[in-house]
Amino acid sequence: VNEAGFREILGICEGAKEDLESWKNFLCHLKQRGLKGIQLVISDKCLGLLEALGQVFPDVPWQRCMVHWYRNVFSMVPSGKVKAVAAMLKAIHAQEDKAAALAKADDVMAKLKAMKLGQAAEKVREGVEETLRYMAFPSEHWRRIRTNNMLERAMREIRRRTNAVGCFPDGTSALMLSAARLRHVAGGKWGTKQYLNMKRLDEQK
Repeated sequence: VNEAGFREILGICEGAKEDLESWKNFLCHLKQRGLKGIQLVISDKCLGLLEALGQVFPDVPWQRCMVHWYRNVFSMVPSGKVKAVAAMLKAIHAQEDKAAALAKADDVMAKLKAMKLGQAAEKVREGVEETLRYMAFPSEHWRRIRTNNMLERAMREIRRRTNAVGCFPDGTSALMLSAARLRHVAGGKWGTKQYLNMKRLDEQK
C-alpha cells in the first residue's frame, strides 16, 4: 500500500522454495530498486521470510496474519471444538487495545487448558503478540492490516491462470504469464480503488 493508500504490486520472481536465500534475494532486489519507508510487513509465519526481513529491513515491524495464526491453533483442536475455539480467538482481536487483547488472551489460555487443550493454549501463548502489531496503527486501518487478505485476490488470479495451463516448458514462461496476470489485476479495481485512508496515519503521527 503506497503513500496515497492504493495497493501496488512491487515485484515478482521465480523461486524454487520459500527459504532464507530466496526471500533475501527478492527483498534485496526490491531494496536496490529503491523500496524504503516500509512501516509494516504482513505475512504468515514463513521462517525464511522472517529471517530475510531481519537482515534486509531489520527495523520494520512484522504483523503475523491473524487468519493463518487461527489455523495454526486449530491444528491442535479436535474438529468438534473448533467453532468454540474460533469464537474465543476472535474475542482477543475484538478488544479496544493491545493491553486488553493480551489480557483476553490470558483468559483464553486458561479456558483452553480447562478444556484439556494444552497444546492449543501453548500456540496462543507463543504467537498472540505477533498478531497484535496492527494495534499500533490507526483503528480505522485495523481490519485491513491484521491479515494478508489484500494479497489473496492477486494470488487466486495467478493460480487460476497457471492451473488452466497446467504444465510450463520452463520457469520463465510461468513467470511471464504470472506477471502479465498481476499487471491485469493491478490495473483493475484492486489497484485503482483506495485501500487505506493514509490521512489517519498522518494524524496519528
